[in-house]
This record gives sequence, structure tokens and C-alpha cells, in this order.
Amino acid sequence: MTSTAGRPGRVAKLPPRERILDAAEELFLDEGIRRVGVQAIADKAETTKMAIYRHFDTKDALVAEWLRIVAAEYQAAFDRVEAEHPGRPGEQILALARFVAEGLPAVSHRGCPFITSLAELPDRAHPARQVIESHKALQTRRLVGMCVGAGLPDPEQTAAEITFVLEGAQVSTQNGSVDRTGDRLMRIVEGILARHHSPAGASHATTN
Repeated sequence: MTSTAGRPGRVAKLPPRERILDAAEELFLDEGIRRVGVQAIADKAETTKMAIYRHFDTKDALVAEWLRIVAAEYQAAFDRVEAEHPGRPGEQILALARFVAEGLPAVSHRGCPFITSLAELPDRAHPARQVIESHKALQTRRLVGMCVGAGLPDPEQTAAEITFVLEGAQVSTQNGSVDRTGDRLMRIVEGILARHHSPAGASHATTN
């Protein structure tokens, strides 16, 4: 959704609702949710404010729908790694980390849509914020499930560590504080999995 190559010709072929969402995404990512008005979205989508309100009751509803689409793309990544590595949850986790690592260059100049949106949506009752929180809760459950399937001794702790790394890498990429974030992300996740698979605990248990 974020590609702008050949935008005028491509957008002209989209149905009205998709054209509005496409324009909203580009403006929200470039300028921020609060700074973008409905008229600016209408202008970029080559439509009218009235047309936007026919598809979305409010601007908040439009923001929520955009983030719902972004969340679905991330959930599709979970589906994809599970399909590509059936019965191998450890490989699924590494593939998921690779998906995030490969997406870091885009984050470097636009930021993670969830992180940037949360900064602009302090009200937890906002429908878009609820979309983000529901998405993150589901993401955590799915990652914990992978850790359980991989036989890791403390699935919730391992999932938390991996989540901190994945999300921290996106922030560090955006602010430029760490170089080679993709490579470092993969090495850290590999280290987390190796450490939790370590037989040290079992060896210690046999000496008692």
C-alpha cells in the first residue's frame, strides 16, 4: 500500500473507497494523523469530502480502517511463515523476524505506522487505538503459541523478549541510533532462541 511509483495512473484505476484509503495512508505517514484534514485527503484522492463521508462516517473511522488494513498485513505475515514452515515453530519465529528486518528500510524514513499513530492518539477509547491494541494482543498470542510449539521453557517470557527486539529495532531504525539494525535483530533473535533451547538447565537438574 505504501508504494508511490506511478501513483497518478495507479490511483485513477482504484475504486473510490480504495482511492480514499490510499490517499489517507500516504498523507498520514508523511504528515501525521492530526495534521491531515479531510479536505487534503479528498484532494489527494481526487474526490470530494462528501464522497469520503459516504464511505466513512468520520475521520476517526477512516484512520481506524487504515490501521485495520495495516494490521491485517502483519497478521498475513504470521499466516505466511506458518504455511512456509509447517510444524517448525522455531523456523516460523526466525522467518517472522526476517520479515520485520526486511521491512526496516521503509521504517527508517516513515516510521512504524502503529508507533507513530499511538503517539498521536492518547485517548484509549479512540477506535484506531483500539484497533492497534487488539492487533498487538493477537500478535503476542500468536508469538507465544509459536514459542509453546517450539518447546521453549518459558514461552511468555521468550515472546516478550522477541517482541521487545522486533519493536525496538523499528524505533532504533527510525531514530538512527543503531546501524545494521536488520542484521543485529536477526542475531539477537537467534541468540534468544538458542539460549532458551540450551540444555544447561537440564544438566544442572541432573546434578541435584
